[in-house]
Amino acid sequence: MATGTDLHELLRSLRVWDPELTKLPPLDPATAPDAPLPLFTTWFAEAVAAGETEPHVMSLATRDGDPATEGGGLPDVRMVMLHGADEEGWSFATHTTSRKGHQLTTFPYAALAFYWPLLGRQVRLRGPVIPATPAESQADLHAHSTGALAAALTGHQSAPLSSLTELTQASETSWSLAQSDPNTPAPSWSLYRVFPDEVEFFQGDALRRHVRLSYVREERGWSTGLLWP
Repeated sequence: MATGTDLHELLRSLRVWDPELTKLPPLDPATAPDAPLPLFTTWFAEAVAAGETEPHVMSLATRDGDPATEGGGLPDVRMVMLHGADEEGWSFATHTTSRKGHQLTTFPYAALAFYWPLLGRQVRLRGPVIPATPAESQADLHAHSTGALAAALTGHQSAPLSSLTELTQASETSWSLAQSDPNTPAPSWSLYRVFPDEVEFFQGDALRRHVRLSYVREERGWSTGLLWP
């Protein structure tokens, strides 16, 4: 097992944006589109083309409880998959009965972050979260893999687990059902959309002159501006 000293030595040995591995393309704010979605779509396609591993994986930050109560309003973050992005928002899915499902019911606001290290890029956004209809949620679920359906049918997300044996048994039952009936519904599964108030595009620079382009939603559209790195 590595000691604390070993960890610090490992950290000091690491280099950010090794030129042999990383291509840092420019970001010219003067040529950026008027809205963030077209730029996100372009950057996402370039991340795929660059060979990023799982470029659709993003961090999702939520808040728990009531901030007026003791221990309430604490942040939570985890990695989830992007299910889509359009004029209705950036979408992901989870059980309404999960920890994040309960948090989004209490405080329907979230932040997302993408990181594509091969290009030195990040995209951050935050805004209110709107659940999709049950029909939309089930259609989205059944458009994905058998494994995704099996995982959704297993359920109990975030609940205490007595043993890995219990998980294996529940998973085997769910896989069998998903394979025999691919249209089986998972009632607690919901698609959610983050409708962003703000979107930031971060382009890394080898000289640390990083370009941060910010979009802020206003009544008549989006305003743009630059942020200090």
